[in-house]
This record gives sequence, structure tokens and C-alpha cells, in this order.
Amino acid sequence: MLGAGKPYPLGATWDGSGVNFALFSEHATRVELCLFDRPEHHSEASRVELAETTDQVWHGYLDNVRPGQIYGYRVYGPYDPDAGLRFNPNKVLFDPYSRAVGRSMRWRDEVFGFPAVDGQPTSEGAPSHFDERDSARYAPLGVVTEDQFDWEDDAHPDIPLTESVIYELHVKGFTKLQPGIPEAIRGTYAGLASPPAIEHLKSLGVTAVDLLPVHAHVDEFHLGSLGLRNYWGYNTLGFFAPEPGYSSDRSPEGAVREFKQMVKDLHAAGLEVLLDVVYNHTCEGSERGPTVSFRGIDNLSYYRLDREDMRTTVDYSGTGNTVDTRHPRILQLVTDSLRYWVEEMHVDGFRFDLATALGRESDEFDRHSGFLDAVRQDPVLSRVKLIAEPWDVGPGGYQVGGFPAGWSEWNGKFRDDVRRFWRGDQRMAPRLASRLAGSSDLFGHSGRSVTASVNFITAHDGFTLNDLVSYQDKHNDANGEGNRDGDNNNHSDNHGVEGPTEDAEIVEIRERQKRNFLATLMLSAGVPMLTAGDEFSRTQHGNNNAYSQDNEISWLDWGLAEGEPELRKFVQRLTQFRGAQSAIRRKRFFAGRRGEAGDLKDIAWYAPDGQEITDWSRVWAALAVMIGPASEGGDVLLYMINGGESDERFRLPQWVGAEWERVFDTSLLAGGDEVTLSGGDYFAIGRSFVVLRTGCELS
Repeated sequence: MLGAGKPYPLGATWDGSGVNFALFSEHATRVELCLFDRPEHHSEASRVELAETTDQVWHGYLDNVRPGQIYGYRVYGPYDPDAGLRFNPNKVLFDPYSRAVGRSMRWRDEVFGFPAVDGQPTSEGAPSHFDERDSARYAPLGVVTEDQFDWEDDAHPDIPLTESVIYELHVKGFTKLQPGIPEAIRGTYAGLASPPAIEHLKSLGVTAVDLLPVHAHVDEFHLGSLGLRNYWGYNTLGFFAPEPGYSSDRSPEGAVREFKQMVKDLHAAGLEVLLDVVYNHTCEGSERGPTVSFRGIDNLSYYRLDREDMRTTVDYSGTGNTVDTRHPRILQLVTDSLRYWVEEMHVDGFRFDLATALGRESDEFDRHSGFLDAVRQDPVLSRVKLIAEPWDVGPGGYQVGGFPAGWSEWNGKFRDDVRRFWRGDQRMAPRLASRLAGSSDLFGHSGRSVTASVNFITAHDGFTLNDLVSYQDKHNDANGEGNRDGDNNNHSDNHGVEGPTEDAEIVEIRERQKRNFLATLMLSAGVPMLTAGDEFSRTQHGNNNAYSQDNEISWLDWGLAEGEPELRKFVQRLTQFRGAQSAIRRKRFFAGRRGEAGDLKDIAWYAPDGQEITDWSRVWAALAVMIGPASEGGDVLLYMINGGESDERFRLPQWVGAEWERVFDTSLLAGGDEVTLSGGDYFAIGRSFVVLRTGCELS
């Protein structure tokens, strides 16, 4: 029996006796709840009109509905594309607040709100024309869930950013081929929480996993026609529902339970869980895309539309649409989703895809936008880790350093400058110095700290570390786009030989360059992020845009882990050394002056001859940096960095009673052994990074 219900909370909420259904639509004239008996059924078993509206929320209560009930909506209103309205009750719609997917979407022409054949508008004037075909057989559906789960004593590890080492991974790709994991749970949330997966993560010394999107997503139509899939998952259907394809439990509610258990197990191992979240756009694409959720519920409210032509969506994401977080109800949708993942799913933070799009108030980015202000003042969200990908494809979209206090950012300039230095580009030493020191030129304002900079060399998007030093050009033919996709200007110097080679000298140079990149990443101030598999030379065979490759191109080849033990050992040594050196794991920016811990400057830069650098225009490819101790009794560190091809003699600082110990030399396998040095010079071969330390109290 239908009762009036309540307008809040939005979504389908089980209270132990029945379910409250609530759906926001500002411009709808009627809303019907569609109940399905089974996922495979071609039409709903019953429809119930939600006749009650409160503050533009349509709601009703059914006391005979239980968790596991599969449902969708039909929303009525004008189909007037010129006014931005695309209501079509022939289309069954997925609830944006659904906590789980009851049935995944099937691509058919019936899911379009306008006449379409093979996913393309017909010649009758679509997408302005109205399509009367019913989509119930193919539409994605939500499912009623219950929130009960025995979390026991689970707690957020709450690791400070100064102590954090982030590891970006794909749930499926990380575990699909991993030996030791039972085959039934490979590629799943359960697989990621399994002992072999956790053992690898702990052995590396990482503190947090950053999961590529786990929100339920849809594969694009054109990928299906090519026999491909959206492997990365940046094509969101539901902001609350975990992707069911990553669950070994295939029941409608199974993904929710399995995701929670994964978080609980990772927390028990001391690892934080960060989510890569995509709130800037949805899977419905441009105005030529399907009508499966937001577009049919209220296109004018959920999406930014072109003011000059309301038929078309504004595209700051490069995927066809932009979610309109300027609208208070859409901003509520995003913040409700974020709080749900923190409070109900226990995650520890987020990396926001194309975050600049979320901070646009008009057409320009505003660091005091409604979204950024809402998150900053929220008592739940302001306490978790917030990491922005600080760019989008709109005008003025590159905003590295532009986000407010409380946010960290992917430091794209760190990636680019470090790559250029080790490639041998001219006059990169001053930029490398800034990146090693925490990028105060980008983040040293408005009360921000060193931890605002999330440093990385590679990420899911682009070449792997191995491919970065091995390929001159991208090799993306498997993507079905004629090798036209992907940025081709992010390679390192491969010394004229592309791809695998048996030339011993070239192999040695490539291995050294990997160690150079990893050392620069782990020994710089800021928060390091390592990409899964780079610790054992994972390769995508030159594909630098493997978003559609749900296969061995993208899945981690764990056979390489056995074949590259020295590189993995080097990463372990780097994370251990970083963890022991508070001078690197700092919160405040270097001041370049003497500190309380002694008479040394907290940081000073030297030419190879031992003279302190005062004129950076004269510094080319070789430089040294001395980092003073951050606390009484701490180590003094000396980095000697030779980005040139020729060997370089470095003059070591001399103090009475001081002994320098070599910690790493990237010209040596696994960084070499730790040895005490004698003499006043050190020869750093071309393209190498050497780290020394002394524990003596110096004056």
C-alpha cells in the first residue's frame, strides 16, 4: 500500500518495515515508480505513481517492499529540447541515489530518447524528435539495499599526508592475474583484500590505495561495436552504487557487502582506501547520448546547457556533458554521495577527476565556488583526504596550484618537469629544484602546505614507467582509433631504440632511468604517488591510453614481478628511507635559512664544485642539494643529481668528525649497498641520482 512517505533521504530507504522512495525533479509533471520482479524481465510488474511532492522531491512509501526489490522510474514532463527539457516516460530511468545496480544497462536504440538507429540519430531531425519506443527491457535498474554490516572495531587509519605514500591501482587489473589469489575472486574487491594482494602492498611500504573508479559505470556504445569496454570506468551511471563487475558475489546487493568487507580488511592491514571519483560528467554523454537516468529525470537541472542553444550540453569534460554543481540539488547529490562513501562505506578520501569542472561557477574556475566551499565546511568531508585533478578541457582549465587550503592536487608540473630533466632538456635544473623542494612556487600561498602537492611520474593515463623509457611513440592501435588517441609527447629519452631490446648498454640506461624517476619521486617533498606495476616494470607495450583494454594489455603481469626483483627491492628501500627521514616528510615549505636544529640551512643548493648556487642561469644538468635535519639529531642529507650524459665529479662538504654514508646510487643495481665514503669527491656517472647522509651534529 502506498503512503505519502518523506522527501528525505533521497533514494530508496528501507526502515525495517517498508521502503521510502524519493526522487528530485524540478520540472517533472508526474513520476511513476516501476517495480520489477526479476532483472531479466522485459517490463515492470507494477507501476506506482508518486503523487506527493515536497520542495520538488517526489516521494512515496511502500510497506510491502523489501531489500532486493529492483526498481526504476518513468518521469513525465515536456519534451522541449529548445528549452532544455527532455522528459520521455517511455524510458525507464536509473535512480541517481540507488545504492546498488539491480540490472546493468544493455545498449539498444530503445534507450535513446529520440529516434536512433545503431546509436545514431535518424534523419528525421533527432535528437529534437521524440521517440516512443519503450526501454524497460534494456534500461539499467536500481535495487533496494539495507545498510547493515558488521564493521566490528573498524576505524580510519587516519595516516597524515606527511606519512602517506599513495598507490594507484585498478581493482580488476591489479588482481586478475595475481598468483596466490583464488581464481574465483581474482579481479574483484575480495581479491584486492586477499592476503597475497595485501602482502604485496605492505611489502612496498605504501600507506593508501587509490582505486580507479568503482562507481557503477557504463561502457560507451562505440566501444561495444569494437568489441572493447570502458576498462578504467570514467563513465559513471550511479554515484552511490559500487561497480557490480568487480564483485565475486553476483547478487544485486553483493557488491555493497563485498566492497565493505574489502575496506574493512584493508583497514585492518593499516591501509587507507581512496576513491577516484567522477562527478564532472555522467555516462549519458552529449545531447546525442542515451536517456537512462539524469537526462530523463530533469535534463535542465542536472546538466550544464549552452545558454545560446539549450538543446546542447556544455562539455568541460571531453565526454559530452558536464554535471551542473551550481544547482543546489545537484550539489546536494554530489555531497550526499561523498558522505555516503565515507560514513557507510568507510573510505578515507577521494581523488576528483577533472576537478576544475566542479569549481566552475560561470564559465571560469572559482576557488571559492559553491562546490569547493561546500566540501570545505562539511564536518565529514573536510576531515578526509581531498585530492584534485586540477584541470579539465574547458577554457582556463589548467589550475595546478589554484585550489584552496584543505585540498591536495595532482602536481602535473612535477611530472612534466622531472621527465624533461631526466630526458636531458636544457635549463631544467631550476625547475627540478623547485619540484624536489615541494613546489612552493605553485602551492606556497593561502595557508597551503607541502602536502598540497601529490607528486607523480606516471598514472593510469599515459605510459607506464617501463614504457616511458622504452618507447618514442605511442602504440594505441588496439584502441580502434587509428592510433590517433592519447598524448604522444610524454616519452623519455630511449636512445634511439624503441621497445624491447637485447642491447645491454641500452637496457642498463633504461633501468637506471627507472631508478632515477623513482628516486626523484620518493625523495621529493610532497606526497608521492606510485602507479601499480611500475615497481616491477609493468608494460602496456607502448599503449599510452589503455582505457578500453580490459585484457592482458592493462592487467598487471605478475610474472614480471618475479623477473624484476631488484627494481621492486629498490622501491622498498626508497619507501623505508623516506619513512625514516622527517626532513623529507615535511609539512612546511623549506625556508632556505638556518633552523632551530642546528646552524645548517634547512635546504641549500650547490654546484658540483661545492660552491653554493647563487646564479641559476649557470646551472645546467648537474647539481647537489643539502637538506638539513628537521629535528634535533636527525640526518643531514645530500643529493647529487647528474642529469647529463657525462660523468660528474662532486665535491663533498667537509666537517670535522663527519662521515658520509652512501644510501643510494641509481647507477648501481637496486641502488647499491650502503657504504661509508672516504675522500672528498664522488664521481656520479651520467644520468644518475646519488643520496648520501651523515648523522653527525654539525656546526
